Amino acid sequence: MRRCVVRGAWLDRVGFTLVELLVQQPGVGEVRLLQPALAAVSKRPIALLQPPQTPNALAFAYMGLPWEKLMLVRAPRTADALWSAEQMLKAGSCGAVVLWQQYVRSESLRRLHLAAQASDALFLMVRPIASAPDSSSATLRLGVRPAGDGIAVSIVKRKGPTRAETISIVLRPSPVLLSPHGGSRRPMHETVERPDISAAVVG
Repeated sequence: MRRCVVRGAWLDRVGFTLVELLVQQPGVGEVRLLQPALAAVSKRPIALLQPPQTPNALAFAYMGLPWEKLMLVRAPRTADALWSAEQMLKAGSCGAVVLWQQYVRSESLRRLHLAAQASDALFLMVRPIASAPDSSSATLRLGVRPAGDGIAVSIVKRKGPTRAETISIVLRPSPVLLSPHGGSRRPMHETVERPDISAAVVG
C-alpha cells in the first residue's frame, strides 16, 4: 500500500471518480503527494480551483508539472467554485481538476461524483480533516497530517474492508523554494469564474 501511495498508483486503482484528501491544514504537502498522478496527466491542463495560496509556478515545474499547463481558478462564492469544477469535468478539457473547499453539502458531493465518473479527468477535493466524520460520495478518502520530515497518510474510506494502516512519507523541500530567488513567480494563467448559476445552483 505504501508503494502505491508514494508512486501515485492509488489513483490508477480508483479510476475516474471523486477522491478526497482530508488535510490537517492547507499546504501540508497535498500537492507533492499528488505529484506522480498529476505529472502523468500533465499533457492536458491541470486546473487548481481555490488553492489557499498562489501556486509557485517554478516549484511546480521542478516537480515535472509545466507551469504553462497550470490553470488557476478563483471563484467569488462556494457555489461558483463547485459549478466551475462540475463544468470542467463535463467539458473533459483538463487532465486533472483539484478543488480546495472548506465545506460541501452532501448533495453537491454526489453531483460532483457523478460528473467525475462520466469524465476522463482526475478529480480531487482537498478538505479539512475535521470533515472526516461527514458522509461523502467519494470512493477514496485519505487523511493527510504533518509528521516529522513529511506527512502521515491514513485511509479514512476506501472500497472493501477498512484498513487502519498509516503511511509515513518524507517530503523534501523543492530547491526552488530554498533558493533566494524562489519567491519570484512566473505568470500563471488565472481565471476568475463568475458564472450565472441561477438556473443550476450547486452548493
